Amino acid sequence: MEINKKTIERVTKKLIETPSPVSYYEEITPVMEALATEFGYAVSYDRKRTIYIKVEGEHPEKTICVGAHLDTIGLMIRHINEDGTLALRNLGGINYNNIDGECVHVHTRDGKCYSGLVACTSHSTHVFDDARSAVREERNMMVVLDEHVKCAQDVRALGIEHGDIISIDPNYHYTEKGFIKSRHIDDKAAVGAVFAVLENLQKAQKKPYYNVLFAFPFYEEIGHGGAWLPPEVEEYVALDIGLIGPDHLGDEYGVSICAKDNYTPYDRGLTSKLIQLAKTNNIHYCVDVFYHYGTDASAAIRAGNNVYAAAFGMGCFSSHGMERCHIDSVVETAKLLYAYLLSK
Repeated sequence: MEINKKTIERVTKKLIETPSPVSYYEEITPVMEALATEFGYAVSYDRKRTIYIKVEGEHPEKTICVGAHLDTIGLMIRHINEDGTLALRNLGGINYNNIDGECVHVHTRDGKCYSGLVACTSHSTHVFDDARSAVREERNMMVVLDEHVKCAQDVRALGIEHGDIISIDPNYHYTEKGFIKSRHIDDKAAVGAVFAVLENLQKAQKKPYYNVLFAFPFYEEIGHGGAWLPPEVEEYVALDIGLIGPDHLGDEYGVSICAKDNYTPYDRGLTSKLIQLAKTNNIHYCVDVFYHYGTDASAAIRAGNNVYAAAFGMGCFSSHGMERCHIDSVVETAKLLYAYLLSK
């Protein structure tokens, strides 16, 4: 299993630097089409805009699905305030403490893009007595546009309206020691792992054991990315971040196999198979139970799909904030994916 770290880092960086908050697919779809073509594959879509790459297996009587979501946490304009600032609505699990002072971009429905800044309404210690104590929550946060606007009418004149998407700038870094530091590692590093595996399959001229549908949804962060699956799918494995913290064994160098998330235990047989594959292939792994966490695999189960479900992915520090993982954790995730695809 020769997994190309350069491919993982290149693809991950490209995807992270392409904005795709929940439901916003216009910019990243052509990027995914270009990547699929580069590696010798074609894409298709369902009506939720989920991107699929189909890979034929040696035994086409069964189809498995591997999901790695493309959506990230972000914001939506709830209201244009009379002073020209923007009131916000959360898209996914935003922690406003982690984005106070962050640069953002507003994406309008007619394709315009404007930069701005997230700020607390009590934004300066020089001005506000409660600048330090004000709770960073939705009612106390705003976006200030980098435009000469003084009222709501000025903002609307730019083509900005209620419901427009706001992406949070990722601030991507890749260090000499192999650490990826960025927003939106969740879950674009997992997509990087998928393309590294697709590259390996092409170079080695190997086929998966069964037919595989790689799925890239846009609604995981709000809980329904994997709610619909093509009817031929028998197994759904979600590639998503592993968590790091007290009561967790995961770290930034290995792959975390999820036994249970906030909603459901994962299929015992399929999860045990993944654990055994990790052991057999000397993959650095752990098994963890995650709280305040769900994946597209559990969404598929809750929606009533008749599938076996499991989940695993790279260990990620400071999830839903300025995240960090080591390239080795993505490599180990790719190795486990590769072993799973070739297994009976």
